[in-house]
Amino acid sequence: MEELADEAGITVRTLRFYRERGLLPPPRREGRIAWYDDHHLARLRTITALLERGHTLNGIADLAAAFESGRDVGEVLGLGEPSEETAVRLTPEELADYFDGEFTPQDLADALDLGYLATDGDAIVHTSRRLLEVSAALVREGVPLSEVLAAGRSVRTHADALAALFVETVRRHAPSGAERTERLRSLAQSVMAAELSMALDRALRTDAERS
Repeated sequence: MEELADEAGITVRTLRFYRERGLLPPPRREGRIAWYDDHHLARLRTITALLERGHTLNGIADLAAAFESGRDVGEVLGLGEPSEETAVRLTPEELADYFDGEFTPQDLADALDLGYLATDGDAIVHTSRRLLEVSAALVREGVPLSEVLAAGRSVRTHADALAALFVETVRRHAPSGAERTERLRSLAQSVMAAELSMALDRALRTDAERS
């Protein structure tokens, strides 16, 4: 414990306090010896960085709880399933920087629940670089991240319904097989992109007429 506190630049008393608050996972024990590793050091440095950014210990405790509730990375990423999305590994500090620090414990919990984020040790994995960058761009445009995530949940529901509709239609009239699956993905994306583009045209035109 003394060695870990020294490496982290804090006192042993502070380290004990963090452990009591549940901010730090317990060490690995061999008899009466407690072993801390690089994950514990990374967590302590994350706590220090978050405190320097103005987060409270209660907020950091909520973040730590959200980290621990993250689902298995393989489950969230859907490993083994076809995907065009590229996952991104981030430190908590890097994730906060994407959103100019406007990333609350509730936002983290919601993103974990949606499957946008997963935890892997002290790292965070975002399932889609494209969604990460678009979400950050929307926040820079003035849309609160909580609203972005709420919209994402609604979009997920509609997207799942559209995908199921397209798959069922093709299943009734087209042969199966790997090549068919790839063609299906491409055709479905083209249909959805075109329909969304036209829907946006209609919605923006209506909005302009109301202004």
